[in-house]
Amino acid sequence: MQNLQSTTTLHNGVKMPWFGLGVFKVEEGPELVHAVKAAIKHGYRSIDTAAIYGNEEGVGQAIREGLADVGLSREDLFVTSKVWNADQGYETTLTAFETSLEKLGLDYLDLYLIHWPVEGKYKETWRALEALYKAGRIRAIGVSNFQIHHLQDLLKEAEIKPMINQVEYHPRLTQVELQTFCKEQGIQLEAWSPLMQGQLLDHPELQEIASQHGKSIAQVILRWDLQHGVVTIPKSIKEHRIIENAAIFDFELTAEDMDRIDALNQNHRVGPDPDNFDF
Repeated sequence: MQNLQSTTTLHNGVKMPWFGLGVFKVEEGPELVHAVKAAIKHGYRSIDTAAIYGNEEGVGQAIREGLADVGLSREDLFVTSKVWNADQGYETTLTAFETSLEKLGLDYLDLYLIHWPVEGKYKETWRALEALYKAGRIRAIGVSNFQIHHLQDLLKEAEIKPMINQVEYHPRLTQVELQTFCKEQGIQLEAWSPLMQGQLLDHPELQEIASQHGKSIAQVILRWDLQHGVVTIPKSIKEHRIIENAAIFDFELTAEDMDRIDALNQNHRVGPDPDNFDF
């Protein structure tokens, strides 16, 4: 992980950047377009959105403009979207995929995820993702917010193993068992809400570690993700923050730093519980 373009190789051979920009809760409009274009300009090569975010059109516009601005082609960017819960099921997922693609203005997606493990639905949804993958419409497929038992259930019948599991992951929710399971299965773990929605940005112990490295707390947490082998997609709409978040390739946390951060775990979620959500 030498720089912002460094990649991890998924189990199907597709290369995915370790670091990207998330656009959760960023509304359509000039601010969104500016943020995505700024990310591309400053070297980001991975953009993560979802149907439910309601901003795929703006993301698509920003991708086209951002790539043109820096003289890159579509192949240089890794674009992720997700099928929402209301669209889960076989046929409905196929339709939802076409809608997302159309809004983004793209011919294919690099990664498409099942957003949440909707009981009784996600296996059919997965079948649809497998069909789209086999048809060459998506370069990699995966899941989001799946616990070990969801993955075990899916793997019983899946023809293709998920390449990614994107989950809430930060120093207060280290998901050790889940990460171990995913590693054993060759499923790459990816963090959403890596900065715990800003709740850790004044934590004294993290501040101490950050000061030792001449870095910000955000940079320390994002570096911790990468050193644990977890892909991360911090969200920001401010250009200076987009630049700062990515400035994590010029330092390394010590084993002691890593242990201290690991020890902050409280199994504390800021997002919904994958075993108990109703949307």
